[in-house]
Amino acid sequence: MSRTQARTPARAAARLAAVQALYQHEMEATPVVRLLNEFHQHRLGATIEGAEYAQAEVDFFDDVVRGVLARADEIDAAIAGKLASGWTLARLDKPMKAILRCGTYELLARADVPTGAVISEYVDVAHAFYERRETGFVNGLLDAIAKEVRV
Repeated sequence: MSRTQARTPARAAARLAAVQALYQHEMEATPVVRLLNEFHQHRLGATIEGAEYAQAEVDFFDDVVRGVLARADEIDAAIAGKLASGWTLARLDKPMKAILRCGTYELLARADVPTGAVISEYVDVAHAFYERRETGFVNGLLDAIAKEVRV
């Protein structure tokens, strides 16, 4: 897959939706099948309260959500290993954990997506939730994980 194919509006929408779905899963413990179905039926490409959601690459969205949940322990260990001394995963707020988990999953499991695309896409997702300092944190942490898992 070329760089341009790894960064498309449909992939960007899938990544943002995956972060939202994983946030919802953590907040409400929504079962995966119901969670995916809810996003397929009511969120991906829908208009909600006047906001239009972009059409997402559904298979990619499903892969990221399912992959993060299936490999949660491995992903959380990779993230925790790169946090500053005295920081734990529990200290991160839920949207930040969802962003880092999705990015880490792609770095671990989606060799078809270039490292730079993964990092810049999740920095873009972080901009939807945070200011510059936090987006820099996403960039630095995912870069550190990439240097370890993508040799």
